[in-house]
Amino acid sequence: MRLILLGPPGAGKGTQAQRLVTRHGIVQLSTGDMLRAAVAAETEIGLKAKDIMAAGGLVPDEVVIGIISDRIEQADASNGFILDGFPRTVPQAEALDVLLKSKGLNLDAAVELRVNESALLERVETRVAEMMARGEAVRADDTPDVLSKRLAAYRASTEPLIDYYSEKRKLITINGMMSIDEVTLEIDRVLAAIRDDSGSAKPARKAAKKVPAKKSAAPKKAAKAKAAKAPAKKAVKAPAKKAKVAKKAAKKVVKKAAKKAVKAPKKAGKAASKAKTTKSTKKTVKKAAKTVKKTVKKAVAKVAKKSAKSVRKLAKKRAKR
Repeated sequence: MRLILLGPPGAGKGTQAQRLVTRHGIVQLSTGDMLRAAVAAETEIGLKAKDIMAAGGLVPDEVVIGIISDRIEQADASNGFILDGFPRTVPQAEALDVLLKSKGLNLDAAVELRVNESALLERVETRVAEMMARGEAVRADDTPDVLSKRLAAYRASTEPLIDYYSEKRKLITINGMMSIDEVTLEIDRVLAAIRDDSGSAKPARKAAKKVPAKKSAAPKKAAKAKAAKAPAKKAVKAPAKKAKVAKKAAKKVVKKAAKKAVKAPKKAGKAASKAKTTKSTKKTVKKAAKTVKKTVKKAVAKVAKKSAKSVRKLAKKRAKR
């Protein structure tokens, strides 16, 4: 789980963060703690932050984002984390979104603990009075005046994050005025629902992968390719068919001529025999028959060559196109 806790000072974010860490095996990431750790480790970003803090300046967002980037890559953050003290502004939230996206991660929820500010002030006043009655030292930052200033700062800079995460449908609002245990139970209930929703979404994604768009598009592409090839094939076959038809027609004409030529000498032979022709006449008839046969063979061969050439030429032209 990757979470952000939102709420004004005194809303109980620290207490709930510790309970979430224990229940879900995730880490709580405080920007203050991370900055100090980076400075102590003398990392590149830590040294930048050290110089800025030494000069009394505020650490810029890009440096804080760099420290968070390094921290969430550590092994103990592999199960998830809770960000404490960041983001405080909408630009910081946008920068965080970019960072998580670059790492292939998603924010699961921004949990807002909504409380009554006047009730918070009353709590602080009561606590201070009790501490003073017991003779205990009161922290300088734990007074109604300091709390009023912190609440004003929260409303000005951090409260816009409520709208930001609401628009992204990441916001979960919990009534922070309930008891600590009741708040914990409500947070657990909502987070369990989020886990169930994300779990039910996974099988749907796997099912969708079984029928990829590329495979479904293959038959269409094949059909288009066939449709495109069909006219080309027809265009190539058409002249070939015409050539075959012409060849057949030529053969028929030649055969008819040959038959007539062969029949003519036979008829002449019959006529000659009837007229009791001489041997010399029969020889002449035989020679004429042979000549006719040779002529027929040559004519058939010539026609076949011409038709074959025309077919080859047409095929070459189609191939070039």
